Amino acid sequence: MWAIFGAISSLFLGTYDVFKKWSLRDNAVIPVLFFSTVTSALLFVPLLLLSHFAPEGFRQSLFFIPSIPLEQHGFIFLKAVIVTSSWLFAYFAMKHLPITIVTPIRATGPVWTLIGAILVFSEHLSPLQWIGLSVTLVFFYLFSLAGKTEGIHFRTNKWVMFIIAGTLLGAISGLYDKFLIRHFDRMAVQAWFSIYQVVLLLPILLFIWYPRRKKNTPFQWRWSIPFIGLFLVTADFLYFYALSLDGSLISVISALRRGGVIITFALGAILFREQNIRRKFLLLFGILAGILLLLLGS
Repeated sequence: MWAIFGAISSLFLGTYDVFKKWSLRDNAVIPVLFFSTVTSALLFVPLLLLSHFAPEGFRQSLFFIPSIPLEQHGFIFLKAVIVTSSWLFAYFAMKHLPITIVTPIRATGPVWTLIGAILVFSEHLSPLQWIGLSVTLVFFYLFSLAGKTEGIHFRTNKWVMFIIAGTLLGAISGLYDKFLIRHFDRMAVQAWFSIYQVVLLLPILLFIWYPRRKKNTPFQWRWSIPFIGLFLVTADFLYFYALSLDGSLISVISALRRGGVIITFALGAILFREQNIRRKFLLLFGILAGILLLLLGS
């Protein structure tokens, strides 16, 4: 059962990126990010109210959000800062780069998380993990060469640097998640993290984007924008729920979740009619094969 929830989570996660790309085409980045984040936060407001005012009848529900001390809010706020920074980089990159370029770079996230675990937690790799790490990095390098055929030079392209920065910050968030989920309630983390993102993005929207809105790409409301938040919250909820079930294997669930990039890649290639699809898919497959070896070796 847990594997089914993990697979469904990957479907939502893969489609989430497609909604993001669709919303960002010829559109202002900051408002798209803000309103999609507002959607995520609004989903948790009724759950917070029910958990606070009717805890007796709601406590046994999967959606119950317990009260947490102020100190824990500080830890969750830090996660919101990290993820918001990651998303700012990633959203700008998604707007300016083909989705079939962004997707494989984002797929390397577990590699950077693993390298961070080695540096921060002094973890040691098994031989299989070293092979997986090497395979992923080799195919990532080959992918950078493939990007040149579309005029995208990984060393000099600003938006490539943005998506790499977003991916690295996402890896830091992944390391931090290990600490948060181990010590704090998962629903409390997900709910307050979503709300704090709105708190962080609101001044950016009002004081940075709004005064300069006429000089930059105008904002167009699209109905795909709230689906970004809806699909991400659903994907994360299913992922955490799958991990909470008896007998669940984190390596298998992580592999299933990372497989969502294939959905993003395939749908993006069809909808946006991008170039060199076959070659990029083979390189993406190589990156995913390396990540699978990493997971199997853990």
